[in-house]
Amino acid sequence: MKATEQLKEEHEAIKLLLRILEKVSQKIEAKEEIDSKHLEMMLEFIRLFADKCHHGKEEDVLFLALEKAGIPKEGGPIAVMLMEHDEGRGYVRGMVESIEHYRKGDRAALAKFVPNARGYARLLTQHIDKENNVLYVMVEMHIPPNRQKELLKGFEKIEAERIGAGKHEELHESLHYLGNIYLKS
Repeated sequence: MKATEQLKEEHEAIKLLLRILEKVSQKIEAKEEIDSKHLEMMLEFIRLFADKCHHGKEEDVLFLALEKAGIPKEGGPIAVMLMEHDEGRGYVRGMVESIEHYRKGDRAALAKFVPNARGYARLLTQHIDKENNVLYVMVEMHIPPNRQKELLKGFEKIEAERIGAGKHEELHESLHYLGNIYLKS
């Protein structure tokens, strides 16, 4: 497996989460009750899987390899990806804040969840498209297969250090659990 293939597989899980976020947003707009534990599970997936693990692999391994291959960090696609990672973290902070207030009994707080969830989903949908169709193509052009195997080892290290053994699978299980609740209705 190539480094880019692993990242694309992770994108599929993130896209599933984005579909769940949209369904939850629709339910919130319809004034349906949402289990705060489900919201927390979604945010745990975003924070650990999408940000710490996936974005960590990109920021701390892939982007550095691209820089070494001659792709500048400033003013190019790497800078755009980093900016979008930070923008996504802003939306996540907004979702976290609204959930904290919701858990404390402020039912109106979820109204702030929806624009942050949708902003995050819009951003990540476009972001994933750019990575799959532009950035990862650059990786294929500039980083030979033997070097990509080294990147995979770096990815394994990121995963082990940032989220720990078994957590990746646990997060996928929770994602599928949420998908069965929100995407089957």
